[in-house]
Amino acid sequence: MDRFNETSSVLGFILLGLSADPKLEKTFFVLILSMYLVILMGNGVLILVTTLNSHLHTPMYFFLANLSFLDICYTTSSVPLILDSFLTPRKTISFSACAVQMFLSFAMGATECVLLSVMAFDRYAAICNPLRYPVVMSKATYVPMAAGSWAAGITNSVVQTSQTISLPFCGDNVINHFTCEILAVLKLACADISINVISMGVANVIFLGVPVLFIFVSYVFILATILRIPSAEGRKTAFSTCSAHLTVVVVFYGTILFMYGKPKSKDPRGADKQDLADKLISLFYGVVTPMLNPIIYSLRNKDVKAAVRSLVAQKHLSDS
Repeated sequence: MDRFNETSSVLGFILLGLSADPKLEKTFFVLILSMYLVILMGNGVLILVTTLNSHLHTPMYFFLANLSFLDICYTTSSVPLILDSFLTPRKTISFSACAVQMFLSFAMGATECVLLSVMAFDRYAAICNPLRYPVVMSKATYVPMAAGSWAAGITNSVVQTSQTISLPFCGDNVINHFTCEILAVLKLACADISINVISMGVANVIFLGVPVLFIFVSYVFILATILRIPSAEGRKTAFSTCSAHLTVVVVFYGTILFMYGKPKSKDPRGADKQDLADKLISLFYGVVTPMLNPIIYSLRNKDVKAAVRSLVAQKHLSDS
């Protein structure tokens, strides 16, 4: 028992990172830093225009501002750690820092799942019940809905992270990942993790399964309503109001399903390639998706494009 107590406390972890190849690391550093700057700028501009432009003070753009802020928080919880790992030969992270990073990334991921389903309900209410939309989606409704999304995601992360850090970690402290990804950390525990697996399974049903089902049902009703619109121009206008959200949903959930649903290689000789592929898919989910969100909403939404142009014009006028 004394020997177990001596080895059950781990002060920190070693992250294997994306690649041990110095040339690849330099390429990844430039690529990820560039994408991170695009994320900060793109999502920051969306938050700015939805806040400053009174025409965008609607539930849809309020949720969009929340999504942009969430993407900034999510990437900031991991990208600086990834970039730092490229600059230091020994990629270490303290136990407490690992716990904080794990909590933040898990909380943001769960919150986004709920928020996307809330945004689907907003589009359902706007298209299927346009006359009652101002009453159904009043400020007294949509603000608590957004707050509830954050509360649900944070609560889930508190549960999952506290269960993980309470486990004993002894011996091996090498995480085969570029961040403190919760599944990679659980593999290092020297105790039964069946409770953690069950808990995460339940959380996946609540935060992945239920939102996906809710979004699917919402869009079935939305599509049925759009098809009943007599004019082609009316159908095009109605669909354009939800096309950006639908695109973001497909990219977000498609990446998650591909990340966790693809078959694992049984050939030990291909284990290294499998690990690299898993890490690149995780990187796509954690960095590329948040970068695409503001681009999708800017390109596919005329109100956002008009607001951005107005903001740029005002900036030019003030400078001159």
